Amino acid sequence: MQTQPNGGVLVTGAGRGIGKRLAIGFAAAGHRVGLLARSKGELDLAHLEIEHAGGNALRIRADVTDFEQVSAAVDRMRRDYGGVQVLICAAGVPGPIGPLAEQSAKALAEVIQVNLLGVMNACRAALPHMIERRSGKIIVLSGPGAATSRSCFSAYAASKAALVRLVETVAEEVRDHNIQMNCMGPGGTYTHMTDEILRAGERAGWKETEDALEIRQTGGIAPEKQIQLALFLASEQSNHISGKLIHITDDWKKLKNENIHPEIYTLRRVQKV
Repeated sequence: MQTQPNGGVLVTGAGRGIGKRLAIGFAAAGHRVGLLARSKGELDLAHLEIEHAGGNALRIRADVTDFEQVSAAVDRMRRDYGGVQVLICAAGVPGPIGPLAEQSAKALAEVIQVNLLGVMNACRAALPHMIERRSGKIIVLSGPGAATSRSCFSAYAASKAALVRLVETVAEEVRDHNIQMNCMGPGGTYTHMTDEILRAGERAGWKETEDALEIRQTGGIAPEKQIQLALFLASEQSNHISGKLIHITDDWKKLKNENIHPEIYTLRRVQKV
């Protein structure tokens, strides 16, 4: 059984994709969830699904690239749920697909704004209250390109690699405040990004297209596996783990009862453990 935190779980990018799946999973586990996204329609649908299943959730329409909006979202979580005990950063965009030399500066900047600065904004807004309370968990979704190169997705891969280093760095800053911060690699799973890769065709490259087709046919990694890992990283069972990149395919369950070497599960990984 997962330990229920004092406070709520704020999920950015909760309107669709992995963010929505994690939000629904946390609500089903009994957590009070703040759904943060830009689209009112997507927020309404996610909220409806959670309520129909007997869960508890808030709809918070905000853009992660706007710090004031994210800060207001954290304030609302404090009023309604007593604060943000768990922050899950799932908002992200794939960005332009194709060779870097063919991309516009505006399209590249948007990827960094959403994928990297959006996470920074969410952390900046949530951390002061976590530090004051001396308790908190932050889970940041990484993605393909975080630990290996990803041709034709240079902006996306660079932003995700930067996220891992951000998590490693900030985790050290807040370690003495009893706050744990980790990156979670959710694996290949069907989302709107899958369809964008398929629409890109040759610009995405044959390997990306082949992988996307397989994910569309099979669904990819089961949401239940992603939810299980996220629940573990949000629980007291993972208090000894911080500043790590843990992939859904790793044998992470052994970490419940074992200490880990500081160099395991970092950005500089050269093999699976």
